[in-house]
Amino acid sequence: MLIEIDFDSSEALYIQLYNQVIKAIAANRLRDGDSLPSVRVMADELGVNMHTVNKAYALLREDGYVNLDRRNGAVVAVRVEDHGAHMESMHDNMEMIIAQAVCKNIELEEMQELVREMYEDYRRLSSL
Repeated sequence: MLIEIDFDSSEALYIQLYNQVIKAIAANRLRDGDSLPSVRVMADELGVNMHTVNKAYALLREDGYVNLDRRNGAVVAVRVEDHGAHMESMHDNMEMIIAQAVCKNIELEEMQELVREMYEDYRRLSSL
């Protein structure tokens, strides 16, 4: 699995890992039933502490992207049943992005086009 960690980023390492796994699922590079490397293997591959990977995996489980099992480890299993909670989370995440766009004088139409392009890219990748 191709995960790249930017040690110079201000974003926490576990968040980088969390985000990259979700992007890999959205891009169809990871599919339901695929196993992620064990915590130890992933930590060794990335050169990070096992607690960092453990925290990312726990968040992925909590947010409904993977199942954690003692025998099988972390397995991709996207839960989609709670649409309302997902929409609320999206609202919270997008609120800051919108605020930043307004502060930087980015027009609504530019934002809409950016979102449309990105969404279509992921939909295209997920259908391959």
